[in-house]
Amino acid sequence: MTQSDAYLSRFMALHPKKIDLSLDRIEALLVKLGHPERQVPPVIHVAGTNGKGSTIAFMRAALEAAGYGVHVYTSPHLVHFHERIRLAGPRGSAGALVSEDRLVEAFEACERANDGAPITFFEITTAAAFKLFAENPADVLLLEVGLGGRMDTTNVIDKPLLSVITSISHDHADFLGTDIEGIAREKAGILKRGAPGVVYPQIDAVRAVIESVAARVGAPLVIGGQDFDVHEENGRLVYQDERGLLDLSLPRLAGRHQHRNAGLAIAALRNQSLFTVEDAHFEKAMQVVEWPARLQRIAQGAIPALLPAGSEIWLDGSHNVDGGRVLAEALAELEERHPRPLVLVTGMLTTKDSDGFLHNFAGLAREVHTVPIEHSSASRSPEAVAEAARQAGLAAQAHGSLQSALEAIASEAFPVAPRVVLTGSLYLAGEILAFNGTAPK
Repeated sequence: MTQSDAYLSRFMALHPKKIDLSLDRIEALLVKLGHPERQVPPVIHVAGTNGKGSTIAFMRAALEAAGYGVHVYTSPHLVHFHERIRLAGPRGSAGALVSEDRLVEAFEACERANDGAPITFFEITTAAAFKLFAENPADVLLLEVGLGGRMDTTNVIDKPLLSVITSISHDHADFLGTDIEGIAREKAGILKRGAPGVVYPQIDAVRAVIESVAARVGAPLVIGGQDFDVHEENGRLVYQDERGLLDLSLPRLAGRHQHRNAGLAIAALRNQSLFTVEDAHFEKAMQVVEWPARLQRIAQGAIPALLPAGSEIWLDGSHNVDGGRVLAEALAELEERHPRPLVLVTGMLTTKDSDGFLHNFAGLAREVHTVPIEHSSASRSPEAVAEAARQAGLAAQAHGSLQSALEAIASEAFPVAPRVVLTGSLYLAGEILAFNGTAPK
């Protein structure tokens, strides 16, 4: 166990008995720390259900291509907590994940200032992130919401440069409920007076809520499908808004949904005046962008060695119904271009709709192999996930470990090497990357 792991374990023990979405605890701690959230670089605040991390990855790639220093805050991590905090490098160079020494230093300061008071894990670690962002020079901070928006810990930022809202759908029903308008209202809570809100194309009910909140707080809106558009044409990504048209390479991130996330990132950066991002910088961003566990191709490591030779292996952290739909669409497109037997390896949490998620793959996947998420107490049993798959009309087999699932696939006779997709949870994705020996850097 590292020093930072020991701090993280102690932070879990500070968790209040009742979780309420409130800013009181984080605000009290930030006062004791000297308000680091007021000393960070200009903030682009990002909320939404799906696509937040990918949209941030596109913005980071474009801003770094333009020579800016970029801090990044995302969650959850996949393998190591350090992945959540990326600190800007020297001007003109890419940032790097926070070092163990710097992280421990920030954790120690937060633990001392908090002095044993009840606080959530996300609150105290976000306070540590703000401290690190305030102490290290950068031009901009890309800040991802943890949960919801209105009462999310990150919403202590009261004057962002921009607010960005990605695709909104159902997720986190235990905190946000199942009413899509209510979910949209929580996400739109990051909109602030005078700061443009750049919004992914939404269904009518969601867009109406966002427009209502924006009008009330005085945030000008730029809306996908209305003020900007993005589509694929002749193997190119075409972006268009009132300022003109961009003809770019298709993004390095796989899947048509990433075209829309790229379009949102471009729209965000074209609707602020603090940073100059030119067409060439967007072009480079499409070519270099990285975001692990989002239709990530796995070509090396322990997993390819266990599966049949020539297998095409993908890792995707999708975990809700809409994420599953988007993944299934991308896989159907792959199947159309390059047919292979599709095999899913899936593990899910008890807090997620496994039935709804797996229904997306009916008629597409040949079989499903279910596994536990070994380091989560909220892991749904492989047997329960397998039964959900059968209810969706899929052949399914439960396994006690990831390795046994992979070995079972390797023992089968396929007409051609299969397309194996590991999905269902970002927590599972982290365990898979650790097992494969390819943790994010």
